[in-house]
Amino acid sequence: MSINNEAELTGMKNASEAVATALRQMVAYARPGMSTKELDDFGNEVLRNFGARSAPSLAYKFPGCTCISVNNEFCHGIPSAKRILAEGDLVNIDVSAELNGFWSDNGASFVLGKDIHGHQALVDASRDILQKAINNIKGGVRISDIGWLIETEAKKKGLKVVKNLTGHGVGRGLHEEPFEIANYRDKFNRQRFKKNSVVAIETFISTDSSIAVTLADDWTMVGNRGGFMAQHEHTIVVTDGKPVILTAMNGIWNQ
Repeated sequence: MSINNEAELTGMKNASEAVATALRQMVAYARPGMSTKELDDFGNEVLRNFGARSAPSLAYKFPGCTCISVNNEFCHGIPSAKRILAEGDLVNIDVSAELNGFWSDNGASFVLGKDIHGHQALVDASRDILQKAINNIKGGVRISDIGWLIETEAKKKGLKVVKNLTGHGVGRGLHEEPFEIANYRDKFNRQRFKKNSVVAIETFISTDSSIAVTLADDWTMVGNRGGFMAQHEHTIVVTDGKPVILTAMNGIWNQ
């Protein structure tokens, strides 16, 4: 969507506060021995306290409130009472919601407890690359140039980007134009970021795979060549200068 007035900006800020608070509190609440269903239920309660509704459930009938992916799961993991978190797990939580007709989206990967499996470097890379990408977004910038920046920074660290997972426009729906903000230079994408537009910028940084494939549950995605992936995401408003980061209170750059 494009922000046309103060009421729309306020609506997006309120929806973004809900998802950012839920994400921050879920990351803090997660602990070894907890099921991903218990963590999801906690996040659902946070959203409900804001009057917000789960976006994936509302838009796509996703069987959970938030997407929680663990270790080799790249994204869209279904919360389950049988999936128990353990020390050192690589966990990704993606929280999106609708509030009073406005939709916002954010996500973060993190290591649960001690980094006994060596995932922290991947997490740090994803987070730092997202920050650099967002700092280079303004009206008129080619979307493909930001993709090139993300891929270049990943390669510098000996990592890959997942090419079939992308950021997207957001605001009056969960996925809007531009539908694909890729993590690589897509030479066929000639779109530019537009001033006042609202977009969800995501990094998908991987150790081994460049394509995500869907498992038999029709939701959970893993890498075509295995390995691990870290994702970080903010919803932003594009300006002529530095973007307005609507989900800044999720605190992902402080982890």
